[in-house]
Amino acid sequence: MSNKLVSSAVIKESGVAFGTSGARGLVSQFSSNVCAAFSVAFISAIKPFFSFKKVAIAVDNRPSSYAMAQACASALEQFGVDVVYYGVVPTPALAYVAQEHAMPAIMVTGSHIPFDRNGLKFYRPDGEISKSDEQVILNEIVEFIGIDKLPELVVNHQAAEEYITRYTSLFDSPWLTGKRIGIYEHSSAGRDLYYKIFEAFGAEVISLERSDQFVPIDTEAVSEEDTLKAIRWSEDYKLDLIFSTDGDGDRPLVSDENGHWLRGDILGLLASDVLNIEALAVPVSCNTAIELCDRFSHVERTKIGSPYVIAEFSNLAGKYKSVAGFEANGGYLLGSHVDVNGHSLKALPTRDAMLPVIMLLIAAQKRPISDFVSELPSRYTHSDRIQNFPIEKSAAIISRGKQAPKLLLRELGFEGVEVESFNDTDGVRIVLSNNIILHLRASGNAPEFRCYAEAAVHENAINCVNSTLKAIQSL
Repeated sequence: MSNKLVSSAVIKESGVAFGTSGARGLVSQFSSNVCAAFSVAFISAIKPFFSFKKVAIAVDNRPSSYAMAQACASALEQFGVDVVYYGVVPTPALAYVAQEHAMPAIMVTGSHIPFDRNGLKFYRPDGEISKSDEQVILNEIVEFIGIDKLPELVVNHQAAEEYITRYTSLFDSPWLTGKRIGIYEHSSAGRDLYYKIFEAFGAEVISLERSDQFVPIDTEAVSEEDTLKAIRWSEDYKLDLIFSTDGDGDRPLVSDENGHWLRGDILGLLASDVLNIEALAVPVSCNTAIELCDRFSHVERTKIGSPYVIAEFSNLAGKYKSVAGFEANGGYLLGSHVDVNGHSLKALPTRDAMLPVIMLLIAAQKRPISDFVSELPSRYTHSDRIQNFPIEKSAAIISRGKQAPKLLLRELGFEGVEVESFNDTDGVRIVLSNNIILHLRASGNAPEFRCYAEAAVHENAINCVNSTLKAIQSL
């Protein structure tokens, strides 16, 4: 006879914590019972507010994800909840089908973090959970029977089909005829459906580097290897654009016609312009060209993480007709219904990789993508991170920066510059007297220390990040 367990105790003992978006931890921490505890606590937390009989579940391509989904499903069945399993699909595809059919949803994914880690993202029937919801889940007291058998899950293809239709239904003709689009597939959760969207638009699609091993692509810290690959692919295949995503397909990685990757916030800026967005909510780490370009009525800065961006939408919706948000990692969040090509596109307030690339391609019918980028204010951002960096050490550095930013700058090797302004919304963001912006923070998803820099010259931003991270390691 299996013993009864209590959700809050199991979660607390696991060491798994909520990050900037979802619960994250080592695969070894996500035992069947831990996955079960999160699942039943989530359902219990939202049950007083919503009526539902089914819960949607999907996974990314990580080796550990399917077993985690099985554990979630097994726990939910104990409470008489039916599970609809959508298999491997992008997170926004799961979020969209759940929204359309008023179901809660659980996405098993670690997004961009290494494959020895994983995570769970939760969606209420009305959208992504909030930071306050996270605390309720952690503290919810639900008894459940320990998981000793994992059920086989049968794939329902509706999420993939509805996500494809969401975008193909916006156009009545093959408007990308003559365009060549490369898809860097690696192990992306959306690699089996992206080509269907682009081909429906009339484009010729070239598959690039599909991988049987999980590849932790971080769209905010693109490797030098991937930078060189894109330039080579663009030349070899005469591509108009290269499209890729992180592991769960909610953050895009997009290149121009020369194979140069666009920063995610620059992609978001250009996409928002094409969509005629009035008001934006963007994290504090995004490029200041968003304000300097003077294309939006209002720009609200938030803490880093999709829940903070989404929380701002309700404030903006009462004042502006069209509302959206995006992050430095490229994830695009549509906060209101908009018109695209004479068709209505429903709001989808969760990170999505597909919408911004489609908007960029609409603009690129007239001129090369690089032209649109070059017309923006000369502000360039770069970011990188130190992996496997102790959380306690990150906290100490950030604390030092908040208390004595000038002293920290000197320790990091910055000479002859003053602190013009200082922002501690998320980590430490310092505007220097030489017009460089330095932003330091601990990752909310993994033991990583992140550094962002913005400057008028791209090389200066790169050098700033490299020298700062080198100094951080020696502190």
